[in-house]
Amino acid sequence: MSEDDSGGGGGPLPPDVSYDEKKLLLHKLDSLSLLLYTFLLTLTVVTIWLFKHRRVAFIHETGLAIIYGLVIGAIIRFGVHDDYQVSRIAVKPVNQETMNKQLEKSGPPDQLYLRSKGEVEIEEYHNKTWVYEFKGEVRDAKESEIDEKTTFDPEIFFNILLPPIIFHAGYAMKKKYFFRNIGSIFTFAFIGTAISTFTVGGFMYGVTRMVPTLNNVTFIDNLHFGALISATDPVTVIAIFTDLNVDVNLHALIFGESVLNDAVAIVFVEALKDYEENVATCIITAQENCEYNIWHFVKAILDFFGIFGASFLVGSLMGCITSLLTKFTHIRAHPLLESTLFVLMSYSTFLLAEVFELTGIVAVLFCGICQAHYTFNNLSRESKESTKHFFDLLNFMAENFIFSYIGVSMFTFPKHHFDVVYIAGAFVAIFLGRFLNIYPLSAVLNIGRTVRIPGNLQHMMMFSGLRGAIAFALAIRNTISESRQMILSTTLLIVIVTVIVNGGSTMAVLNWLGVPTGVLEDQAESDPIVNSPLHGGYQSVEEGGAAGAENGSLGSNHPQIQRPEKSWLALQWAGVDNKLFKPLLTHSNPTLMDTLPNRCLPIARIFTSREQLMKHPMMQDKEGTSSGELDSAAFTAVPDTVPLGQGDNLKGVQGHI
Repeated sequence: MSEDDSGGGGGPLPPDVSYDEKKLLLHKLDSLSLLLYTFLLTLTVVTIWLFKHRRVAFIHETGLAIIYGLVIGAIIRFGVHDDYQVSRIAVKPVNQETMNKQLEKSGPPDQLYLRSKGEVEIEEYHNKTWVYEFKGEVRDAKESEIDEKTTFDPEIFFNILLPPIIFHAGYAMKKKYFFRNIGSIFTFAFIGTAISTFTVGGFMYGVTRMVPTLNNVTFIDNLHFGALISATDPVTVIAIFTDLNVDVNLHALIFGESVLNDAVAIVFVEALKDYEENVATCIITAQENCEYNIWHFVKAILDFFGIFGASFLVGSLMGCITSLLTKFTHIRAHPLLESTLFVLMSYSTFLLAEVFELTGIVAVLFCGICQAHYTFNNLSRESKESTKHFFDLLNFMAENFIFSYIGVSMFTFPKHHFDVVYIAGAFVAIFLGRFLNIYPLSAVLNIGRTVRIPGNLQHMMMFSGLRGAIAFALAIRNTISESRQMILSTTLLIVIVTVIVNGGSTMAVLNWLGVPTGVLEDQAESDPIVNSPLHGGYQSVEEGGAAGAENGSLGSNHPQIQRPEKSWLALQWAGVDNKLFKPLLTHSNPTLMDTLPNRCLPIARIFTSREQLMKHPMMQDKEGTSSGELDSAAFTAVPDTVPLGQGDNLKGVQGHI
């Protein structure tokens, strides 16, 4: 230790006092970091209000959050010089052979023990042992403590910030037009994302082969970049679409593609990671045929579908369990407990999938869809409102926090690696990947679509390929190697440019392309996908939120909606849903006793709630008949002189008749 650490001429501080002072200082810096991001969010909210008040529409809140983050990040980097610098000392392992075995077996150790022996001059520190946890490679980065505190653990994004964003996407989804366009959405989300991934990865691999300084970037690294950068996040465009009531088919296609392709991109990245681990394990164990071959490729594809399918099942199952709990426990009598159960079950879906080494983002997305489709119908009125507003709030704060952090980290992240050639090639690659995604697939889909995707909507879909939170979170998760650091820096630039430039010019592009605006959903959209009497007592999230707004909202001066025919998949699913899942998981009628065969009647009765029986048409007819008989009897039995206290009953009967 240096003489400066002694605290002056009075000798060193006692260990307990020194420890408390260090913890107090770190707590102060943590509070300062959180205050910084709270201030950024507050500034963003106030500016959004000002823009809405003044009807300024050239920039969205996500663009504002990035710009403010860039400003604050530059101030921290170049204008703030805190007195406390991170203290570092170089250490060597006691046994180098043990260190080599550890690195060969599983990489850097998770913890380091720093032991002070009797040679330490300060007696209070004799024979002390301190433990330090692994944080990653630093490459001799020079940073102050405030720089380090404004850089968060990547797991915070995946475990805390992304789940509410993805859940909200499923929970607030307008399912009517989503399911009407389900075939096109799945085509763009799965096939389109695959085309974009391999186009970007292959193009960037060619770029790295032509530039000698980029030869360290492998094909898997480029494919990893292609997968994460294919995750579109057109939050700015979607917000403008909602405000302007843009063509609902365009809204459904862009929103549906972005929601699903986020999940597809994440599973692609996970499959590539498993692919790398399998090849590395093969090499370590000295097995034969460890080169990249067709079997590894097929296994990666199987892993992709296996992870995606299992995550889908986990999310759907948890949503169904929540529906059954809210249907049969009568917890709706206590709205606070009901809302708490709803939130906990939804978040535990993400954690459960992660525990089973699946993709929590996919699981929580489909959990949100199931919660909106089934559980929402079972909730009390207070819980319907509170859960909807709660997840709206979480989504807004988490999304803007991430975009603020993107701006700040542009200056404070210590391991940036900018390469002009790679960045320029990346912009060309994502344009090419988006082009080969949208236009060829649209041409193929138009062959079978009754409502075609016209050229102006295709151009708008091409323009709406903004990158955002998912791409950034995937890039920042692993920045150990120089190639991954370069991928993160390139991703940051792409996110910033697309959100600010594309998001800011959305209004102008809409007008230039002549995309219809002011299109309001008609009254028929509150009907189910398949017209049937099964809709009684059933209400989804968008119907509950817009029940009052739909009445009389469609004027003659608004463009008419072109509704695509219900797809075969949607028709088949609606039949099963109306006959099995809605009667099982909600209070809708008819019940399972009506839809299932007679031999299943005992089981059907178990899963039929009292509310379903009370709302059953036969029960209502019986009550109506009984009421009619009672009314007739009352008229024949009422004497000329009515006894005291029966006048009100008579008035009620007369009013009813």
